[in-house]
Amino acid sequence: MRKLVEIEYLEIEENKKYEEIADKVFKSCFKEENLYDYKIYISVILTNEENIQKINKEYRSIDKVTDVLSFPMFEKKEIEAVKDKEEVLGDIVVCIPVIRRQAIEYEHSEEREFAYMLVHGFYHIMGYDHMTEEEKVIMRAKEEKILDKLGILK
Repeated sequence: MRKLVEIEYLEIEENKKYEEIADKVFKSCFKEENLYDYKIYISVILTNEENIQKINKEYRSIDKVTDVLSFPMFEKKEIEAVKDKEEVLGDIVVCIPVIRRQAIEYEHSEEREFAYMLVHGFYHIMGYDHMTEEEKVIMRAKEEKILDKLGILK
């Protein structure tokens, strides 16, 4: 099986369950967006609040903790050109302590919250956003379709 995701743990404990969820999520995302036969992959960094706050401040000039950050490496129209190269499509940084708190707050499983953040990050990397209501509707529909296909429900 080809590599769809590369996971790095930054000052948090490794967890095989996160890796299993990430493999499942990105397999579905890549298939949905017709990227599965490409050699590209996603880089995921799982970290704590201190590190995500530093990254958020450095790259977005926002000095606060957040749940997920996404950094695309290509514009959507450029992806086809790199399909035969083993290139990282983008980086997703997830703050595990925030994910755990949000799962409790939103009254669903940690698996669901983590999977949602990965899907959300993936679609940001693919060029989708939620700054306007129109964009939000499109992006949320794509996210929910993936989670529904995986049976990861609220």
